[in-house]
Amino acid sequence: MAGHSKFKNIMHRKGAQDKKRSGMFSKLSREITVAAKMGLPDPDMNPRLRAAINAAKAQSMPKDNIQRAIDKASKGDTENYEEIRYEGFGPGGVSLIIEALSDNRNRTATNVRTAVSKNGGNLGASGSVSHGFDRMGLISYPASVGDAEKVFEAALEAGAEDVTSSDDGHEIWTAQADLHEVAKALEPVLGEAESAKLAWRPQTMVEVSEDDAATLFKLIDALDDDDDVQTVWGNYEVSDAVMEKLA
Repeated sequence: MAGHSKFKNIMHRKGAQDKKRSGMFSKLSREITVAAKMGLPDPDMNPRLRAAINAAKAQSMPKDNIQRAIDKASKGDTENYEEIRYEGFGPGGVSLIIEALSDNRNRTATNVRTAVSKNGGNLGASGSVSHGFDRMGLISYPASVGDAEKVFEAALEAGAEDVTSSDDGHEIWTAQADLHEVAKALEPVLGEAESAKLAWRPQTMVEVSEDDAATLFKLIDALDDDDDVQTVWGNYEVSDAVMEKLA
């Protein structure tokens, strides 16, 4: 288990989660509804629903909103959302995996393709980039739960495979099948996680230039603005010096 790798947050750059609250709540609600519909509406009996609720709580989503999203699935009056994955390339040869929950595949495909093509990228066929990623479990905690050593020891004891700690927080990586077991084992020590989800971890990173990084961030912002898009994963790495210039 490699404790403190230099792996950086691949979902989005720092601050990107501070986007429009209404859009974020829409995505969180959709995930809660889908999770509740796919399994039992009880989070103690449905690991995916539990993770979705924890993620919503971490973003200060009101309890009423969370309950409404669960009730929507229970009443059966919700749209039939489909999980869709798009793969492609962004500026600077960056590989991207875009995960969506959609009730209209054609609409989502058009919107994703437009956002990518307008911002220096292009979509590829299924499998065109995912072979360069590992499908793993990712459990995220804020930096406030403890220092890197405490989190590393807790993760090791819980059966995790890797830990990355930074000023932004802690990322605990698990085997795909062990995600919910490890998350459950961590709770008595570190409390509830900010999120626990299946993730795409790149096998190699691509460092992008200032120009490419600026365009890449526009692309990711465009995708984030789409309610159907849940998560964007990539193998990009942006140096601190470039980040300072773009800030």
